Amino acid sequence: MESIMRQIMSQGVWDDFLAHRLRKGRFTWHSFEEADDFVDSESYLPVVSRLSGGEELGIPFKTVINKMGTGKKRVVYHFGDPEMTVLKLISHLLYRYDGLFASNCYAFRRGKRASDAIFRLKREMKGRKLWAYKVDIHDYFNSISIPVLLPILSGIFKDDPQLYSFFERLLSDDRTWSGDEVIREQRGVMAGTPTAPFLANVYLMEVDHHFEKEGVVYARYSDDILILAVSEEELAARKDELSDFLKKYYLEVNPAKEHVYAPGEAVDFLGFSLDGSRIDVSKATLTKMKGKIRRKARSLHRWVSKTGKDPVLAMKALINAFNRKFFEEGDPDTLSWSRWFFPVINSAEGLGVIDHYLQDNIRFLSTGKHNKANYRARYEDLKSLGYRSLVHEYHKFRQK
Repeated sequence: MESIMRQIMSQGVWDDFLAHRLRKGRFTWHSFEEADDFVDSESYLPVVSRLSGGEELGIPFKTVINKMGTGKKRVVYHFGDPEMTVLKLISHLLYRYDGLFASNCYAFRRGKRASDAIFRLKREMKGRKLWAYKVDIHDYFNSISIPVLLPILSGIFKDDPQLYSFFERLLSDDRTWSGDEVIREQRGVMAGTPTAPFLANVYLMEVDHHFEKEGVVYARYSDDILILAVSEEELAARKDELSDFLKKYYLEVNPAKEHVYAPGEAVDFLGFSLDGSRIDVSKATLTKMKGKIRRKARSLHRWVSKTGKDPVLAMKALINAFNRKFFEEGDPDTLSWSRWFFPVINSAEGLGVIDHYLQDNIRFLSTGKHNKANYRARYEDLKSLGYRSLVHEYHKFRQK
């Protein structure tokens, strides 16, 4: 089998990659033109030539992102645009190893989606009194131990030593640009880089396969894990097994996102709430979305107060912002909010809560207060400004 590091030098491989992304809807028109020019002009050659010669990819840039609505921050890394594009192709070609992963690993898999995990869990829970344990791994991608990961990669890439050498160089270099200076720090597999999801799947392969062989109802989507058991005692035993694995891999759980569910309780996983046969958006999802709406509305209100602008402009800005969030999303590699939730949920109750909250905040911008006078801005007025109801769009989606 030809090395991936040789494949990335072929324009035919780049053309196939471009066509694949176009078929999958991963481009805006502007981004497609840029990518087409990049491939047609062979602008990838300087990067791949460096890599084929055993040189480094470069030093990544570190960015701290504020997670709107939570007050939390997360660290992501990125290289220059040409290097990131080459990493996207490498990530695409790494699907040749997808068959090594267990069936209970759902993140960043070809032919597997988060919805598959939710539907499987729904089937397993139907008519049964099961206990559940949910856990989130703290800062998973950036906490992965490279000395532990490299021997695993060496075994996987025994058929492609050039590829292993590339990853060994990439992951062993602990330098990063932080502002205007180069620092050294544990970067793990560098969240934000295109190859990080594959490497994150590799890191916990042993854990996934263990629970699969044991016949445990277990699902992992990147750093989110859910285990089901028929009794509290069995769940405690499985929880201990998982804890031992995480210690072995030098990972820590996020205590705020660790939860045990008794039979009959709605189980939250991946932003969804599973309650018997009912699937809705979870309470955590509602809280997070309300936070985003509230913060954006307050920011727009301050803008109106300082500038004396027409409040209608702020109302339209809030509507446009959440239309993009819900239905479009700027990054073509990321599912929009509705594309994540609509195919899975069978209840619109949570969507109605978000609709009501967003409408309240749009009306708040018309007066600067939360009171009954806001209802002078009728629902028809909001629609004329471009407002789109999640509930209405969901029912349209279900009728297709």
